[in-house]
Amino acid sequence: MSDPRLPILAELEKKILWLASWTIHNANHLRDSADGMKVGGHQASSASLATIMTALYMAALRPQDRVAVKPHASPIFHAINYLMGLQTREKLENFRGYKGAQSYPSRTKDIDDVDFSTGSVGLGVAQTLFSSLTQDYVRAHGWGLARPEGRMVSLIGDAELDEGNIFEALMEGWKHGLRNTWWVIDYNRQSLDAVIREGLYDRFETMFRNFGWDVVTLKYGSLQQAAFKEKGGERLKAWIDSCPNQLYSALTFQGGAAWRKRLMDDLGDQGPVTQLIERRSDAELSKLMCNLGGHDLPSILEAFEAIDHDRPVCFLAYTVKGFGLPLAGHKDNHAGLMTKEQMEGFRAANGVRPGHEWDLFEGLSLPESEIRAFLDRVPFFAEGRRRLSAPALPVPAKLEAGIQPVMSTQMGFGKILDELAKAGGPLADRIVTTAPDVTVSTNLGPWVNRRGLFAKASMADTFKDERIPSMQKWEFSPKGQHVELGIAEMNLFINLSALGLSHATFGERLIPIGTLYDPFISRGLDALNYACYQDARFMVVATPSGVTLAPEGGAHQSIATPLIGMSQDGLCAFEPAFVDELAVMMRWSFAYLQKDGEGDPDERTWLRDETGGSVYLRLSTLQLEQPQRAMTPELESDIIDGAYWLRKPGPNASVVIAYTGAVAAEAIKAVGLLGEDRRDVGLLAITSADRLNAGWQAAERARQRGNHRATSHVERLLGDLSRDCGIVSVLDGHPATLAWLGSVHGHKQKALGVEHFGQTGTVADLYRHFGIDANAIVHAAQAAAPGRPVRYLKALP
Repeated sequence: MSDPRLPILAELEKKILWLASWTIHNANHLRDSADGMKVGGHQASSASLATIMTALYMAALRPQDRVAVKPHASPIFHAINYLMGLQTREKLENFRGYKGAQSYPSRTKDIDDVDFSTGSVGLGVAQTLFSSLTQDYVRAHGWGLARPEGRMVSLIGDAELDEGNIFEALMEGWKHGLRNTWWVIDYNRQSLDAVIREGLYDRFETMFRNFGWDVVTLKYGSLQQAAFKEKGGERLKAWIDSCPNQLYSALTFQGGAAWRKRLMDDLGDQGPVTQLIERRSDAELSKLMCNLGGHDLPSILEAFEAIDHDRPVCFLAYTVKGFGLPLAGHKDNHAGLMTKEQMEGFRAANGVRPGHEWDLFEGLSLPESEIRAFLDRVPFFAEGRRRLSAPALPVPAKLEAGIQPVMSTQMGFGKILDELAKAGGPLADRIVTTAPDVTVSTNLGPWVNRRGLFAKASMADTFKDERIPSMQKWEFSPKGQHVELGIAEMNLFINLSALGLSHATFGERLIPIGTLYDPFISRGLDALNYACYQDARFMVVATPSGVTLAPEGGAHQSIATPLIGMSQDGLCAFEPAFVDELAVMMRWSFAYLQKDGEGDPDERTWLRDETGGSVYLRLSTLQLEQPQRAMTPELESDIIDGAYWLRKPGPNASVVIAYTGAVAAEAIKAVGLLGEDRRDVGLLAITSADRLNAGWQAAERARQRGNHRATSHVERLLGDLSRDCGIVSVLDGHPATLAWLGSVHGHKQKALGVEHFGQTGTVADLYRHFGIDANAIVHAAQAAAPGRPVRYLKALP
């Protein structure tokens, strides 16, 4: 029996493709005389997915499902939401323009319900896998059970499967028993620059099956399946199966006459198959040969609705890039655009009158009332907006750190989490930690010992059962709060992204904390940027850092990561020297991760703290003598704002030392060495170069907009210094991190730091080698503030 939905779905597919094509054409037409922007890639890629997305959004998906849309299919996505009243004409008319609909679906920039931002190739694909694992984590802990489980669906271009992060994610999904995940591969066999290699389909199928996925192939449409049943049909099917990708694409572009010539050349004079071909006109033959499974609504609906289990499924959908458009199949169609003449022909074929291009029901043959009634019943949109929310978790007034006289910030981090785990409470219960095989070496061991590792089924600790002494209690259970990952930093950040969006995706708030070695942030930088772009909320703890990890050598010694912390949008970076600072930062961060306000900047700091974001803590293994002091509200505020005076400069200060992180002891020592020959030396502890700089920049923007009294934290801190006072900045990282301090009020500055890959040796050896030890600081102070020679100065090596 024919599916009664098919006539309406066919009409909607036609409408969706028209709206998407008009959106692209209109955007290019408006910009031809302006910036010359072209959006050709969307033209062909959108068309290849129109049928699949119509079937998904208008029939197969449910309100609890979440979708990552192939980047270049965004016009189809926006067109669907426009039909459903969730996107505006104004934004579609301004597609890819200022504040218009985004070129790639964006959770933070688009007004329609974007479940997962896409754009950086392959990351949205992996996000669906980790979101499914997050759903399992949430439900295993007994949360969110009032809502049904959803499927995490990704629409993928076949060329995206060149991306390594997808393969890394597949491995992690297999380890954790992935469920409820669909990946629909748009197998159009064309990438930006080429036609896909022959035989790739077999590799895809083998790979997915090896990782435990079901594979459903949508190769032949219903027209082709019917033709195969005719006499000679088996010969036609064999020809299609053996036809090279490049030839199939070329014939698709050339059309019916070219199909006929090639088929007759290869299959003519063979009786039934010749008759099969000759019974069809050129137009009918072209329609038959382009009727691949990915463009056939009956085949797609049947495949989607036949899935009655929660195993991961890969749908390999054969499609034609640019299907339904004059540029279908051409190898250059990624950058191709329909001409105005072609667009007029497409308009006529769709029955759209000039001036009515945006009318919702223009050109459709079925009654408007019938289509409106169908749209009102579409399951995916039945519950309205799908972005959920969760209340903020209470944060303790103080975090216990068990501060010892001498300790490192890495030790302090482990101790703070251990105390939280021991004390319990709503916040501790919602913390979930994860690490790429560095759990113990980043001091997560105490937390894991108390809270356990997560698995959907309990697994005993064999070492414990065998009575083998061990500091680690590796017990897995559904109630565990640490997700163990393999050595793949891309997976770490995509997992943090999924966990950090749990409140919006599943209505249940989590506080994700991920740890890794600081230099390896760069390995996962694309995924970190993607996570921040989505506005995911998490804490990344990077430790150990810098050349302070002395014996490990250059490969493990980070240089540029403080600059990453400063430059990454959506990420607030701190680098404490002392554990009491770290405790203040972590407490503030637990609240900051949960903020979602839209308020104006705080006029004390000019930072938009009410909007919230993610947090990066750069920690060290260097044990420092801890200060014995009361943590006053004023000191707490300064630590969070980015800096405080550890030693306030006197009225005759000729030089101040500004330091960040583990070099604190060297800076303190340098101030002592300078004390006999320079008066009133100040010592500025910079806890966040990121926030200090951001506040300064924001205050300047406020002044440019007319608020002449706007003053940032760093401007107040340095405001009383004489213009002749020199500044020496020092950190175990790139010197540019603090090199801007002299620009705040025009002071002469010497910026010290690390610019080259490290050497092995002791901390003292390397600090001396890179010129960030006390002696080098004193040399820089003399250069910044010339005067009587400093008596304790030694020649630099």
